[in-house]
Amino acid sequence: MCGFIGWFLHKSMRKPAPKSVGNPACAFVRCAYQFAKLKSSFETCCAAFIRSAALMPIRKLNGKSMRKFIGGFTHAFAYSFVRKPVAQPARKPVHRGFALAYAFAFVMAASVLLAGCSGIDSHTGIDVGNAAENSTDPQGSAGFASEPPEISGLAYESSMKPAYAEGFDIHYYSDGYTVIDVRNQRYLLVPEGMPMPRKLPQGMTAMQKPVQNIYLAASSAMALFNAIDALDHIRFSGTDKNGWQIEAAAAAMEEGRIAFAGKYSAPDYEALAVGNCGLAIESTMIMHSPEVKEKIEELGISVFIDYSSYESHPLGRTEWIRLYGAMVDKQEEADAFFAQQEQILAGLETIEETEKTVAFFFINAAGQVSVRTSGDYIPKMIELAGGRYVFDDLENTENKMASVKISMEQFYEKAADADYLIYNAAIENPLRSIKELEEKSSLFREFKAVKKGNVWTTDKYMYQASDLTGEMIRDIHTMLMGGSGEEMMFLMKVE
Repeated sequence: MCGFIGWFLHKSMRKPAPKSVGNPACAFVRCAYQFAKLKSSFETCCAAFIRSAALMPIRKLNGKSMRKFIGGFTHAFAYSFVRKPVAQPARKPVHRGFALAYAFAFVMAASVLLAGCSGIDSHTGIDVGNAAENSTDPQGSAGFASEPPEISGLAYESSMKPAYAEGFDIHYYSDGYTVIDVRNQRYLLVPEGMPMPRKLPQGMTAMQKPVQNIYLAASSAMALFNAIDALDHIRFSGTDKNGWQIEAAAAAMEEGRIAFAGKYSAPDYEALAVGNCGLAIESTMIMHSPEVKEKIEELGISVFIDYSSYESHPLGRTEWIRLYGAMVDKQEEADAFFAQQEQILAGLETIEETEKTVAFFFINAAGQVSVRTSGDYIPKMIELAGGRYVFDDLENTENKMASVKISMEQFYEKAADADYLIYNAAIENPLRSIKELEEKSSLFREFKAVKKGNVWTTDKYMYQASDLTGEMIRDIHTMLMGGSGEEMMFLMKVE
C-alpha cells in the first residue's frame, strides 16, 4: 500500500515528502517516494516499502507511539499531496485536496497499525499474546517448569530429559511437532510442510523446522552445529572470520556462506532483516543489552538465549547439541555424536583420584589473576580427570559470573603448592615459555609447578570446542598421568 503511495506521489508532484527525523511513518512515505523517484515503477516502490518496513518497530507500539505514528503518517502524506506544510493553527481553513489526502492517509495508517499491533506475530502468523507477559526471568533457573505444555490440536507423546544438562528439556508431540523448553521459555518446532497452530500457550514461540538463516551470536554453539554438519543453517555470525578457531566456520565466512552481521551488542539490523534471518541465537551476554534483544524481536525475528555456559557439568554444555539437533532436524546425528562424548567420559570413570592439585587461571592487563569459581565446569573437568582444583570453596559473591578476579598475592597463597598450573589462553595468546609467565609476576618463580616444570597452557580453540568436552577431560587426565603434549588436543606444555 505504501509502495502505491510512493508511486502516486511521484506521478502527482515533484516535491519530496517532509524529512521528519525519527518518525517511522514519515520514513515509510519518504523511502517509498525516493525509490519511486529513482526507478519510477510501481513494482520498485512496493519492493522499497517491504525492505524499509521490515526495519520499522510496528508490533510493539504503545498508545503514545501509536498516536505519533498516525499523526506522522498523515502529516507526511498530506504534505506531499498539497505541496506545502500542514498548517499548524487548527482553526485555519484546510485545502480540500489536503483534507481528502489526510483522510485517505489516516485510514491506511490505522490499517497498518491494527495489523501490526494485534496479537499476531508478523513473522509466524501465530497468536503470541501480550509481549510483556511473555518475558522470562533473566536469571534463568527461577521458576523453570519442565512439564510438557498442552497445545490445542496436538497430542503429547514423550519427553527427552537430558542426562547432564539442566537448562532444557525437549517434549515430543503428534505429527512430528516438538517443544524445546529452555528455563521456562518454550519454542514450538513445526515440521516442514505442517501447518502453524493459530493459538499457542502464553509465552510460546513457534518456528518452522529446520530453522534456516540463523544469526549465531553465541560463539560456543558454532562447534555444536559443525559437529552435526549443520553450518548451512547459519547465515550470520556475531564473530568475524578472524575470531573463529573452528576451521569450518572460518572457511564458511571466507567463502561468503556465513556473513559477519555485527557482534551481539551491535548487530547489523538491516542485514538480518533483508537476509530473512530465521532466528537469533544469543549468549547470556544479551541480557546486558536488552534494547538489542527488543529491536531484533521488533524485526519479527525470534531470539533464543543459549544458557549452556550455566551448566555445571562439563558434558552438560556439550549436551546442548541435542537441542540444536532438534532445531535443524538432525536429532539422530546429535544423539549419536553426544553418545561418543559420553563414551570418552565413561572410560575415565574407573580411574582413581590422583590427589594432584591443579590451578586454572590467567593474568589480565591489570595484573589481576582470573580464576574459575569452584562450581564451574572447569573444576568439574579437573575432578573427573582425577585431579583436585585448588580453589575448593571459591564463589563469586558479586555476580553470577563463573570467574573471579583476585590479587597475585591471594593466588600465591592458594596455588603456590599446586602440582600443576594450567594457563587459560582463551582471551590472549598461549604462553610460549616459563620466562613469559615469570615476566607477568616474579612470584611465579616460587611456585612448585614452575620449579618442577609442570606448567601447561590451553590453546585458543578450547572454549569454542564445546563439542569436545570429553577430549578436554582426557587431556587433563593425560597431564596428571605424566603424558606429553603430543598426545593431547587442547593442552600444550610450557618449557
